[in-house]
Amino acid sequence: MSAATDAFLDMLASERGAAANTLAAYARDLAQAEDAIGELAAAPRAKVAQLAGAWAALAPSTVARKASALRQFFGFALDEGWRDDDPSGALPAPRTRRPLPKVLGHEAVEALFATAEREAEGNKPDAVRLLALIELLYGSGLRASELVALPLGAVPRDAPFLTVTGKGGQARMVPVSTRAAEALVRWRAVRPAGQSRFLFPSRGKSGHLTRVRLFQLVKALAVRAGLDPAGVSPHVLRHAFATHLLEGGADLRVLQTLLGHADIATTQIYTHVDAARLVELVNSRHPLGNRKP
Repeated sequence: MSAATDAFLDMLASERGAAANTLAAYARDLAQAEDAIGELAAAPRAKVAQLAGAWAALAPSTVARKASALRQFFGFALDEGWRDDDPSGALPAPRTRRPLPKVLGHEAVEALFATAEREAEGNKPDAVRLLALIELLYGSGLRASELVALPLGAVPRDAPFLTVTGKGGQARMVPVSTRAAEALVRWRAVRPAGQSRFLFPSRGKSGHLTRVRLFQLVKALAVRAGLDPAGVSPHVLRHAFATHLLEGGADLRVLQTLLGHADIATTQIYTHVDAARLVELVNSRHPLGNRKP
């Protein structure tokens, strides 16, 4: 990548506190754009317009993401004096509709937990760990990356809260349910002793359980619970946490805080999920719901 794009990424990391995954995505999109049209800081508007053709086969959501990265770069380049124009207007602006998140129903959640609890009855470390993991995913709404990276010190012994470091290095407090607290006590009792500072250490290393391994564990549990693994993942459990809280009357602002969303617009997606559920309920249960007009 060019020196200008490197400087832009440094700014995202230092001034905006962008997460490693976010930086990697920006770096990839900017590098691909420079491969197509040359150095972005010097690319004329006509060259920038050519990206629409280069991106023609991509999904609208992918084009929107790439265009957003370039708009931010061009704004930065303008501020730095590297350009005297902003060619962002030449970028494609596809209309995208944000898909509703997958959500597990209450019965599916109960089946998942019944299986995990049954398997943990013998206090085998792997089974107890899995129970603690899904209790925190569904009971506290943690992101997978937040969960696997929890340090031991994040679990105070005298308060029902976890200290979580979320996106952009932002710390927040999240409540721990009674069930999750009990699962954590059980896990800490059988957790392998060692030098790892993480609550869920990786095997034979000082690091922590990976997100990929967490994903695999949850999928495998879904299969054993008789559920379709395609509809179950750590992120789906986080969505279920949010949706079920909203169904129970939780305030949207409270939900925003619990989920660690910087913008409440991100949290509002769950109002659409709840609305969709209500429409489905009326159509399936109301006497006139299935009657053709």
